[in-house]
Amino acid sequence: MNYKKKLQKIKLVITDVDGVLTDGGMYYSKNGESLKKFNTRDAMGMELLSSLDIKTIMLTRENSDIVKARAKKIKVDKLYSGILDKKSIFPTILKKYHVTSDQVAYIGDDINDIEIMKCVGFSSTPNDGMKQVKKLSNYICNLDGGNGAFREFAELIISSQKI
Repeated sequence: MNYKKKLQKIKLVITDVDGVLTDGGMYYSKNGESLKKFNTRDAMGMELLSSLDIKTIMLTRENSDIVKARAKKIKVDKLYSGILDKKSIFPTILKKYHVTSDQVAYIGDDINDIEIMKCVGFSSTPNDGMKQVKKLSNYICNLDGGNGAFREFAELIISSQKI
């Protein structure tokens, strides 16, 4: 695989939420409550990355209590929510985690992920990511968002770093 060298450098993973950690659907109860479905395998992917001292950040334009609760439950290293311009927060992330852009991997699924994806060392998208994102991605997952795509991405990174 021609991207193995890129993956060996990864020390930090940033993931979009809706469309990557969820299926992108917004569910509403009869009382108007918003619900999201997360895949527990993705959370295990974050835990496995952490075991190799690879940090995981969730980055989303949504400012949702559901996402905050999920981030807290799975003990993600950091959640940046309500970020409309994801690229604008990237220099802050690099500085905070003492990494260079080629040490960062990003997985996103839609056009608002494109600009930050151009900045990282390795980019990916779920199988059901938008066409424009697929064109830019170093790796297109076999699995869809919310159905284990993040776990697949995590295992790709992990397998490249095991000697």
